[in-house]
Amino acid sequence: MSPASAIHNLGVVGGGQMGQGIAQVAAQAGLAVTLVDVSPELAAAAVAKLGKTLDRLVTKGKLAADERDATMARLRAGTGHADLGDCDLVIEAAPEKEALKLELMASLGKHTRPSCILASNTSSISITKLCAASGRPEQVIGMHFMNPVPLMKLVELVRGLPTSDATYQTTQALAQRLGKSTIAARDIPGFIVNRVLIPLLNEACYGLYEGLGSAADIDTGVRLGLNHPMGPLELADLIGLDTVLAIAQVLHQELGDDKYRPCPLLRQHVAAGWLGRKVGRGFYSYDDKGQKIEKVG
Repeated sequence: MSPASAIHNLGVVGGGQMGQGIAQVAAQAGLAVTLVDVSPELAAAAVAKLGKTLDRLVTKGKLAADERDATMARLRAGTGHADLGDCDLVIEAAPEKEALKLELMASLGKHTRPSCILASNTSSISITKLCAASGRPEQVIGMHFMNPVPLMKLVELVRGLPTSDATYQTTQALAQRLGKSTIAARDIPGFIVNRVLIPLLNEACYGLYEGLGSAADIDTGVRLGLNHPMGPLELADLIGLDTVLAIAQVLHQELGDDKYRPCPLLRQHVAAGWLGRKVGRGFYSYDDKGQKIEKVG
């Protein structure tokens, strides 16, 4: 049996934008997907929201109606971790909080069958720590998807010290089955992508904080001057300012270098609840469709 064919049933823990995206691409690739969240109601709401996302794709002519129906038939909302007992691989996509992810790994280690691989979508937290918490350290791996998952082609694979070759190979084959390209990153805070990205976003926050230019000017400068598809403040709003801050705090704490110190303006926005596009306000304001409507910063 090839590594790719070893995965039939996938579990996703967390029904936010990342969990929904992972569930969508997996179901579209033909996998049976069980999505769970902190409550059955939130899990059901996430699956319902996925249905609306697929409906929009059908309306835009990007997905056939029968493909939508087949995808939805492969998705189900679970009531808790006990519903993941038949999964071959489970991906946790919970908020970027170390204590929460350690708790989830311990629970998943108890509620899934011994052969199940446990993957974390963490963007900064130690995979080796998650390995130890799981009770099955050789079968834990980092599987870091990019946002938005259906559009972004990259998955970072991060091995903890105990992660086995078989776990790596099976997870890599799964990512490829989902249409993704993979890179291998060391288990060092931030891995590859966020080790480079977060200082850029944080420095853009400092630029706004220090009055170098408006949010629009900073973003336009990076888009046109560096040929980036999005400005850094727009991108931070898309990711979620709470997530950007959490990753910056991990980098600062674990690496001990002040170049990772989170900008006070970023901390203020998170304290105010201005978390970005998902709540309608961050460095910009957004309508209920996620379209920018006015400049804030």
